[in-house]
Amino acid sequence: ETIRRWGRKFGPDYAGRLRRKQPDRNDIWYLDEVAITIAGKKHWLWRAVDQDGYVLDEIVQTRRNTKAAKRLLTRLLKKQGLAPKRMITDKLRSYG
Repeated sequence: ETIRRWGRKFGPDYAGRLRRKQPDRNDIWYLDEVAITIAGKKHWLWRAVDQDGYVLDEIVQTRRNTKAAKRLLTRLLKKQGLAPKRMITDKLRSYG
C-alpha cells in the first residue's frame, strides 16, 4: 500500500523528469529578470525558459548589471552544451 501511494504521489513528476527532451539546435530560449525581495533586501532573479516552459537555469543576484547577465548565459550554455536557434529577451541594456 505504501509503495502504491508513493507511486501515485511522486510517479508523474519522476516520469516527467525522465522523459525530459534533450536540448536541440532549433530551440528558442526566453530570458527575463524579476525584482524580488529576500529578507527585506532587493534581489534580481535572472531566469531562462525554453519554448516548452521548462526552466533551464536561474540565478539570484544582489546587483543588476551586465556581469550578472553574462554569468547566467555562460552557465546556461555550458550546462546545455549547445546554443539555441534564438534567444528572446526583454531588451534590457544589460544583455548587450
